[in-house]
Amino acid sequence: MNHDITVDKVRCIDPEGEMLGVMTVQDGIRRAEEFGLDLVEVSPNADPPVCKILDYGKYKYEAQKKKNEAKKKQKVIEIKEIKLRPNIDEHDFQVKMKNVRKFIGEGDKVKVTMRFRGREMAHQDLGMDVLNRVRDEMEEAAKVESYPKMEGRQMIMVIAPR
Repeated sequence: MNHDITVDKVRCIDPEGEMLGVMTVQDGIRRAEEFGLDLVEVSPNADPPVCKILDYGKYKYEAQKKKNEAKKKQKVIEIKEIKLRPNIDEHDFQVKMKNVRKFIGEGDKVKVTMRFRGREMAHQDLGMDVLNRVRDEMEEAAKVESYPKMEGRQMIMVIAPR
């Protein structure tokens, strides 16, 4: 902005968007002062760099406003967790699946954790069957992001919305 511009020649644009041509930075600053505004470098990588005569405070305010608007529109994807056991009852399984459907519907990822205790560690195939059943029930609504794998005493699978 103004005297902080380090190059000697710039392409200058007036407040209405009209091209003023290539000139020295001092000429550009003089022209900006005639308008009562600032000379702001808007495209430093161009050859020669492009500077525009505008109100710098207003320019910063508009840029901040655009940034906040973009931030407002973005959705943060969370990872929700559902914990299961290998010998889960049918009704309990359906309740867990209802929660999984709700989380996927909201656009969140779901981490399905199968916990093994004691002798259940010898029957990991039962846990794998339950996780495969979860995958099959969520086939049309979600895709498997990471397939079931053992981590200590738990088997973990992550599913994400399609």
